[in-house]
Amino acid sequence: MSQTEPISPEGYDLLLREFKYLKDVEKPQVNREKQSAAEQGDRSENAEYHAAKEKLRHIDKRLFYLNGMIEKSQIIDPSRLDHHRVSFGSTVTLCDDSSGEELRYTICGVLESESENGLISVHAPLARAMLGKMVCDEFCIDLPSGAKTYEIMRIEYLPIFSLKQQVRSEKDFSFR
Repeated sequence: MSQTEPISPEGYDLLLREFKYLKDVEKPQVNREKQSAAEQGDRSENAEYHAAKEKLRHIDKRLFYLNGMIEKSQIIDPSRLDHHRVSFGSTVTLCDDSSGEELRYTICGVLESESENGLISVHAPLARAMLGKMVCDEFCIDLPSGAKTYEIMRIEYLPIFSLKQQVRSEKDFSFR
């Protein structure tokens, strides 16, 4: 059995929305563009025809990827989880033991992650190291820059999509 991919209900809805948009709107429209370009004659030197074919290839690749993610998705509503231990959807405040710097990360699904905004995939090494830990627990993780030790200062639940800075919309789904 293939590995499941945890995802929030909002993340799953967005995944379905993109899949349906590409399948029901974008692909038929690009197919019409391709057909229209094909009717103009010689296809060997027809830039519009070749561009439409290329767009269709990209759409089909994206649909294949999204379909795989839909099939593997395990919808988890983090608002229903007990966040006294770090789990999917937990927002964790860490203290870097060497510098005293406080860092905040939220554990989310692969398609929901924005590492630059503190939303890290459940598969990220840091997320895996934190899962199951409690406040005051310390853990060590090997990073490319060397081993780092962190202490968990706070665990809370904040809705993943309230933290996202880059929520995709239909204009972002388009291949035009």
